[in-house]
Amino acid sequence: MSSTLTRPASAGGAAVRDAGTPRRRTRILALSEARWAAASLVLFLIALPLHLLGAPAWSWGPLFALTYATGGWEPGWAGLRALREKTLDVDLLMVVAALGAAAIGQVLDGALLIVIFATSGALEAIATARTADSVRGLLDLAPTTATRLADCGTEETVPTAQLAVGDTVLVRPGERIGADGRILDGASEVDQATITGEPLPVAKQEGDEVFAGTLNGTGALRVEVERDPSDSVIARIVAMVEEASETKAPTQLFIEKVEQRYSIGLVAATVALFALPLLFGAALQPTLLRAMTFMIVASPCAVVLATMPPLLSAIANAGRHGVLVKSAVVMEQLGQVDAVALDKTGTLTEGTPRVTDIHPLAASGLSEEELLRIAAAAEHPSEHPLARAVVDAALTRGLILPAGEDFTSTPGTGVTATVEGKTVAVGSPARLLNGGPDHAAAVVAARLEDEGRTAVLIEVENTPVGVLGIADRLREEAAATVTALTALTGTAPVLVTGDNPRAAALLAEEVGITDVRAGLLPQDKVNAVKELEEAGRKVLVVGDGVNDAPALAAAHTGIAMGRAGSDLALETADAVVVRDELATIPTVVALSRRARRLVVQNLVIAGVFITGLVIWDLVGTLPLPLGVAGHEGSTVVVGLNGLRLLADGAWRRARSGNAP
Repeated sequence: MSSTLTRPASAGGAAVRDAGTPRRRTRILALSEARWAAASLVLFLIALPLHLLGAPAWSWGPLFALTYATGGWEPGWAGLRALREKTLDVDLLMVVAALGAAAIGQVLDGALLIVIFATSGALEAIATARTADSVRGLLDLAPTTATRLADCGTEETVPTAQLAVGDTVLVRPGERIGADGRILDGASEVDQATITGEPLPVAKQEGDEVFAGTLNGTGALRVEVERDPSDSVIARIVAMVEEASETKAPTQLFIEKVEQRYSIGLVAATVALFALPLLFGAALQPTLLRAMTFMIVASPCAVVLATMPPLLSAIANAGRHGVLVKSAVVMEQLGQVDAVALDKTGTLTEGTPRVTDIHPLAASGLSEEELLRIAAAAEHPSEHPLARAVVDAALTRGLILPAGEDFTSTPGTGVTATVEGKTVAVGSPARLLNGGPDHAAAVVAARLEDEGRTAVLIEVENTPVGVLGIADRLREEAAATVTALTALTGTAPVLVTGDNPRAAALLAEEVGITDVRAGLLPQDKVNAVKELEEAGRKVLVVGDGVNDAPALAAAHTGIAMGRAGSDLALETADAVVVRDELATIPTVVALSRRARRLVVQNLVIAGVFITGLVIWDLVGTLPLPLGVAGHEGSTVVVGLNGLRLLADGAWRRARSGNAP
C-alpha cells in the first residue's frame, strides 16, 4: 500500500534525470570520424558550385582532392587493415571505386561517394559514443558516498565502493540509497522507478529489501548491506546493457549479406578484364578504358542506393510523425519483428498518477467537490506523487483551496493538516483505520484496491469522511495499439512489468493481453526476451525506464517512449516515440515492411541495369559516357522509387493497413 507523504522529488524517469548529476556527453567534434567527415563535407560543398558553374579546374580540383583525402583516408586505411586479415571491406571498395571514377574524369561522382561514406561512418561513431555516455551516466544514479555506522554508533562518510557486506549505513530523508541491502530500522517510502518501473513510491519498513540508486522519502533508514557495490542491481543493469550491446550481432542490410562475395568478384573481374587482353597483345589504353567502364557499371553504388532511399525515406516520414528511427538497419529490423513485449508504466499507461474515483461517505454529508477540496488543501504542501495527483484534480475542477496549517507527514501513514479549523488526515486506509470499526470506508477502499487503484482515506477530526481512488491512467490508444500489433505479428503482445501482479493483470485484461509477466526486475525482463528469441521469435520491446534498458538492448529491436523516458532507455533503444503517441508503433512497423518491399523492387531494377550494361561492355563496345549514363540512370530510377515513402500518404496507408 502506497501512502501519502512528503518527498523531495517526483517519481519516474524525469525525476531520475533531475536528481542525478549532469550527464557526461561526448562532444561530436571530439570524435575523429566526425571531424574528418565534416571537413570532407565542407570542402565538397565549396567545390560543387565551382564545378557546376564551369570554373577553371585549378579552382575546384584541389578542393575535390582534399575531399577525397579527408573523407577517404580513414575508411581506406581501415580497408587496408581488413585486407591484412584477408577480408575485403566494402569501404575500401568504395574508395577504390571513387578513385577509379576520378581516374576517368568522373571526379564529382567519386567525391560524392566519399562524402556519403564518411558521413555514414561519423553517424555510427556518434551513436556508439552516446550509448557509452548513457551507460556511464547510469552509474551516477548511485551515490558516490554513504554514511556508515560503526559498532559504537559513530558515523563516518565513506565512498560507496568501500562498503562491504554486513556494513550498516544510515540513509537520511531525500538521499539515494548507497547499496543493495535490507532495512534494520525505520520506515519510509522509496522511489524504485529506476529498478522496477513502479509508478509510485513503495512503503518500506524493517525487513524490506532496498536497492542502490533508489530515492528515499522522508523517513530515516538504517540499512544492512547485503551485496557488494559492484554486484548491485544498478551495476548489473549497466553490465547487462553493455553485454547485450556487444554480443548482439547487428543485423546487416540485405545487400551487405552478399557484399564480400560481390566485392571480391568485382575486383577479380576488373583485374581479369584488364590483364588478360594485355597478355594477348591488346592495346593498353582501350583495355584500361574497358576495364574502368566495367568497374563503373558493375559497381555496387546502384545496388546500395537501391537499398537506402526506401529506408531513409521511411525514416524521414516516421520522424515527421514523431518516431525517431536511429538508422536504416533499425528501419529494416522493425519490419522483421514477429513478437512484441510491452512495458506497463509509462508505455501502456501515462506514467503519472491521477485521481480516478471520489467517494464521500454518506454519513459525512460532503459532496465530491467538498471532499476533494479539503483533501487537496491538506496535501498541498506535499510533493509526493499521490499528493500532486489530488491537488491537480482539485485545480482542474477549478476549486479554490483553503490554506492548510500545521502540516505534518508520517512515513508509511500519511499527512495531517489543519484546514478551516479542523484536523484533516489523508493517507493509507490500513494505517489510519488501524483495524477500526468503520466498515463503510474499509469496504470502499478494498473495492478500489481490487480494481487496481491506490486507495487514499480522508479523515476529519479522526472520523472517516471519504475515500479517493488514484491510478496511473491507461493511454487512450493502448487497446487499439495492442490490436494492431497482434494483427501485424500474428500473436498478442506480452506484458512485462515490475509492477504488482494484480495491477498488471487488470490492465492486461483491459487492453486484450493474456500473457502477463509481472513483478520483474531488469534481468527478469531480459530473460523473458531471451525466452521468446530462443523460440525463434524476433522480439520488439517497448519501454521507457532505466529498468527497461537491458531488455531494449537484448531485443531484436527496442523502442523507447520519449516524453518521460530515461536517458539510458532513449540512448539504448533503436527508435524513440518522441511524442509518446503509442499508436505510431504499429504504423512504423507497417511502414518498415513497405520499405522492405520497395528495397526488393529496387534491387531487381538495379540488377537488370547492371546485368545489361555489363553484358554490353563484355560482348560489345560500351561507350564510357553511355555506361556512366546507364549507371547513373539506374540510380535515379531506384532513388525516385524509394522516395515514394516520403509522402504523407505512405504513412496514412501504413496506419490504415496495419497488416502483414
